[in-house]
Amino acid sequence: MENALLFTLILLAAELFEAYMQRSETLLGVLEKLYVYYEKSIFLFFLIQPGFYFILFVVLFTGVLNASMIFLLAIKVFDIFYKIELIKKVFIQREVSPEMAEMLEWKMPPLFFLIGAGMYPPLLFYALV
Repeated sequence: MENALLFTLILLAAELFEAYMQRSETLLGVLEKLYVYYEKSIFLFFLIQPGFYFILFVVLFTGVLNASMIFLLAIKVFDIFYKIELIKKVFIQREVSPEMAEMLEWKMPPLFFLIGAGMYPPLLFYALV
């Protein structure tokens, strides 16, 4: 139980770090920030996703791989690779539909970036308990 709480708090810190690193007024701003890391090195891009690596560590350390943990890993993987695909479409291929371009310019509320910090740690705690 105490390990579950400790792991949850560490994941919360990792998610808050990710939210801080990606915070912007629009989705295009988020992609621009992430593209800076992607452009330098894909490995650097992956390094600024500490929540994903911490969840992998928890799975290996605890041996817990239930449905909640698999769901948590799947969401994190989908999130990372969706960002990579958006970066490729917007900055590398420059093939953005008018609808997507409009969506990228929408203003996002400041609390939007805390969705990961509010969703992933409780799911991890649930998976471990």
